[in-house]
Amino acid sequence: MDIQEYLLEDGSSPYKKWFDSLDPEAAAKVVTAKLRMERGLISAIKWFDGIGEYKIDWGPGYRIYLAKDGDKLIVLFGGGTKKRQEADIQEAKRLHQQYKERKARIRAEEKAHKKREER
Repeated sequence: MDIQEYLLEDGSSPYKKWFDSLDPEAAAKVVTAKLRMERGLISAIKWFDGIGEYKIDWGPGYRIYLAKDGDKLIVLFGGGTKKRQEADIQEAKRLHQQYKERKARIRAEEKAHKKREER
């Protein structure tokens, strides 16, 4: 699997912002989870409303929020803990919607550009 962080319009990554806030031990657990996903081991992901929640059963119950785009790509939106789960899920849903809208806009722009070139 190809794992990519979702980037906002300004180029910043909500996932990186969250990851950088983790202590070293928690960061190591998250890196291990990410490596497992890269290897296609995604059975720990609970899917709902178009997004996934990868649960890390350690400490305060870390979660990684993501979405699949096709069969080979996982897009990381951010993470959190069990305590902030509802707010983190809502943020992941918002970012996923933003991702889909931007992708559709880019495809439409590419299609229009291709039509102009064909003329």
